[in-house]
Amino acid sequence: MVISYKDLFKLTGKTAIVTGGAGLLGKEIVKALSESGAIVYVADTNKQTSKKIKRGKGIKPIYLDITDEDSINNAVSHVISEQGRIDILVNGAYPRTADWGLKFEKVPFTSWKVNVDSHLGGYFICCQKIGEQMKRQGGGAIINISSIYGVVAPDFSIYDNTTMTMPVAYSAIKGGLIALTRYIATYYGNHNVRANSVSPGGIYNKQVKAFVEKYASKTPLGRMGLPHEIAGSIIFLASDASSYITGQNIIVDGGWTAW
Repeated sequence: MVISYKDLFKLTGKTAIVTGGAGLLGKEIVKALSESGAIVYVADTNKQTSKKIKRGKGIKPIYLDITDEDSINNAVSHVISEQGRIDILVNGAYPRTADWGLKFEKVPFTSWKVNVDSHLGGYFICCQKIGEQMKRQGGGAIINISSIYGVVAPDFSIYDNTTMTMPVAYSAIKGGLIALTRYIATYYGNHNVRANSVSPGGIYNKQVKAFVEKYASKTPLGRMGLPHEIAGSIIFLASDASSYITGQNIIVDGGWTAW
């Protein structure tokens, strides 16, 4: 087999769905996939935000609520009707309840259940529906967005003197996503469907100064990450550059977990 390395990262002719595609990370992931040649469906619950997303060649907004199975089925059917296949799924949606962010001792059990079901459950059903389509077409790449807090415990000292905390459900969900991804990798591997996760560290989003400074001081690279710094790992995992990689969790955290 003759390999042209200059084309390894190209996604020309591929069709991608990005759940949460109008969000902080989602917008950069959509841009990166599009510029790499893919037709990208920006799957989001916020129709207005989806309409405002910067369009390039082949960027298409579509309504998709990962907490609603009918919504997922409708979106998948629409993409198949237009493109005939789905080559890439990036699960980046971030559903959460209105009381998200409460400290551990104040979290109602009902809130815990709803958040785990909607977020982890939503990723499951997206992987199931689209994984079956990838199986039928003979391959594809599934990429789930996890977090460093699915790998290591939170350092609560970085939240001192702020109103912020790390929600308990978040850690459980993101750890579960890594395990779910590995399951999918082994389940669909013989159908040429690859599944990997990406675990970002802290991403700068105009957080309070005290938090940003504490976070940066505990990171070998000395700063928080930026949205575009996550997109590169997505392109790698979606492309032929990672054709023999499945069941892995890629940590993109400026060295946070290396201490």
